[in-house]
Amino acid sequence: MIRVVLPAHLRTLARVAGEVTVDVRGPVTQRSVLDAVEDGYPMLKGTIRDHVTKRRRAFVRFFACEQDLSHESPDALLPDAVATGAEPLLIVGAMAGG
Repeated sequence: MIRVVLPAHLRTLARVAGEVTVDVRGPVTQRSVLDAVEDGYPMLKGTIRDHVTKRRRAFVRFFACEQDLSHESPDALLPDAVATGAEPLLIVGAMAGG
């Protein structure tokens, strides 16, 4: 099982209190994890990625094992610690302003 930590506003939307777990068949990539999250929590479709292009929304970032994975290929393998469930994939709402 893959562990995913959602930002507070998405936890509220998904009606979950803590991190979520999803089952991913095949390679553990950003795309496969996000597909599993959206399949398990359909109300999150379009909130993390664009509905049509499936590209990451501008103010959403992905972190794992203290690394910013936001600009990595969606098909790049996630770290082994995420694939084994030892560490979560963090989905973070970025902030902008001055």
